[in-house]
Amino acid sequence: MRAKQIPSSLTRSKSPILLIVFIISLIFLSFLFFLSAPSDPTRSSSRPYPHLPIRPETSFVASLEHFLTRKSPNHDRTSDDTVRTVLEDDVGRFDERKFAKEMDWVHGEPYYPLSMPIRVYVYEMPTKFTYDLLWLFRNTYRDTSNLTSNGSPVHRLIEQHSIDYWLWADLIAPASERLLKNVVRVDMQEEADLFYVPFFTTISFFLLEKQQWKALYREALKWVTDQPAWKRSEGRDHIFPIHHPWSFKSVRRYVKNAIWLLPDMDSTGNWYKPGQVSLEKDLILPYVPNVDLCDRKCLSESESKRTTLLFFRGRLKRNAGGKIRSKLVAELTTAKDIVIEDGTAGEGGKAAAQKGMRRSIFCLSPAGDTPSSARLFDAIVSGCIPVIISDELELPFEGILDYRKIAIFVSSTDAVQPGWLLRFLKGISSTQIREMRKNLAEYSRHFVYSSPARPLGPEDLVWRMMAGKLVNIKLHTRRSQRLVKESRNVCTCDCRRGNITGSNPLS
Repeated sequence: MRAKQIPSSLTRSKSPILLIVFIISLIFLSFLFFLSAPSDPTRSSSRPYPHLPIRPETSFVASLEHFLTRKSPNHDRTSDDTVRTVLEDDVGRFDERKFAKEMDWVHGEPYYPLSMPIRVYVYEMPTKFTYDLLWLFRNTYRDTSNLTSNGSPVHRLIEQHSIDYWLWADLIAPASERLLKNVVRVDMQEEADLFYVPFFTTISFFLLEKQQWKALYREALKWVTDQPAWKRSEGRDHIFPIHHPWSFKSVRRYVKNAIWLLPDMDSTGNWYKPGQVSLEKDLILPYVPNVDLCDRKCLSESESKRTTLLFFRGRLKRNAGGKIRSKLVAELTTAKDIVIEDGTAGEGGKAAAQKGMRRSIFCLSPAGDTPSSARLFDAIVSGCIPVIISDELELPFEGILDYRKIAIFVSSTDAVQPGWLLRFLKGISSTQIREMRKNLAEYSRHFVYSSPARPLGPEDLVWRMMAGKLVNIKLHTRRSQRLVKESRNVCTCDCRRGNITGSNPLS
């Protein structure tokens, strides 16, 4: 029996309708399934940075307030990594575990020891070295009448050198709140490439009495140097934030092998003794800017207002390499379209400096007491082209950043010649000025610390630069361990033969 034939025209007319009904039904069923499906407890944590603030905080005071009131642990916590008595066996056992882990990396990671991310172990020091000092600053920072001997507000100086806070706050933040991927915090010391020492040397120097900070420095020194990891490497893989040239000065000689985070190399020899600092082992970090960032919109709006050719506001008389300031003042004070002001970094000084820099094409950046000056970084984030007059200056992240695109370098000899600097600056074309200002808008991100730390920010560049030091650090650590072990072996053999002379067999 033949099947009943359906007219082809009717089939064609119903097919699109059936298809549409089928698709709508499928969508509806999928929607119901989605609503009835059990919630995934990991869904929120799988979102990138779920607890990240909408806008990273760049104010030290505001960030610190949030950190202490919401993130700091119980203030009564006493647990830490303190080693009371370190035996040679402790160091030996740690060295064996560390070497075994490194061999795993050699066989398992094709780019080791240049592989990323860098693994950092952050010491959990007693709170008197960390949280207590942060609370001390937080509870006293409004006291701007507290001045240094040269008239600079103490708490403003601490903010300018607060790199120890920004790095530490990022390292100890939960992984879900961190943006940086080139550095991770590890929980086991043998897994670490580097060890971070979170001691706030600048705060303690400025806010404690002399005998107090000297005693605290000695306690911190003993605490760190008693760690097996320190004894294994003699401190070569340990990072010390010593960003203010006066901080930690009384005990620096005992940690000269460690990696120091510095404002510059101070080739004058006034702040660091010969052999203490070097580009090979240490890292230069930018000051924390004392003015607000002038972003692209700000730069566009301020361009027509930049009528001052050259601007400088700061202490006109400095020591050592900074003596060139008085010579420049004598040369430039009466010149047209140039503003030279004496002032400090207090609240009024900040407002005046910010206003002046945003109205200027060039900003003078001569040496301070050391070859560097905080005004260099204030100028960069203000969109004011820095004119650097500091013959011995080593710049932060110079191996990564090309400062020729954003700054003018002038020798001190040329700068003090009558009329020379003014003629030179006036000779720079408007095209070059626009290009350099455009580059400043791009480069400014490298000098603005924030919480959370952002990719390509100064915290990020620290670890990129640090990666280049790892091979040399590991080489010297392994070599020192080999020499120590050979020395002990020779001594043991001599003692067994009855040859106890007390002399150094390697000498």
